Amino acid sequence: MHDHTDDDVVYVEKTEPQARQKTPPPDIQGWGADLDPKMRPAVPMERTPPRLDNVHWDAPAHQPRTVKVFHSTERPGLTPVFGTSTPPSGVSGLIRGAAFRYSENDLRHWLMLLFADRVNVVEGILQDLAHGHIPNIYAEMGGPAEWRHNRAGFIRKAMIAGAVLAAMVYIVRQKRRS
Repeated sequence: MHDHTDDDVVYVEKTEPQARQKTPPPDIQGWGADLDPKMRPAVPMERTPPRLDNVHWDAPAHQPRTVKVFHSTERPGLTPVFGTSTPPSGVSGLIRGAAFRYSENDLRHWLMLLFADRVNVVEGILQDLAHGHIPNIYAEMGGPAEWRHNRAGFIRKAMIAGAVLAAMVYIVRQKRRS
């Protein structure tokens, strides 16, 4: 048996953190292998201090707001740059405005935005008709591409649509007879 004296016992709280880091435990193979900068995989790309601390970046000038721009309730204001290609208008714009009163983690926010997209499609078709343009709904919804690349799916969708249309015509005729 080995007799221990107070000098043999090393208490962790009595050592400095740097001293523990620089002397790896002898029983763990590979411990402290990256202490030498030449052994670190990121050297010489690694920099001290990091690159981003040396960059003095100025925020871009704020884009002028000429149309209504919606932003999340989680953030206090607009970002410096934002998109204005399709400003909100009509009933779909009102629905979007109502949707942005809710937080982004609220399901109502996203469902209202999806519904506003569908309403916007109908508004676009009505606007085309008001200007005397008859929209080619088949081509605009990807009919030719669907026929070319997914013929089985196209036929299945056409059969379902035909069945629904036939059922609607049957129900309307039955109501007219009675």
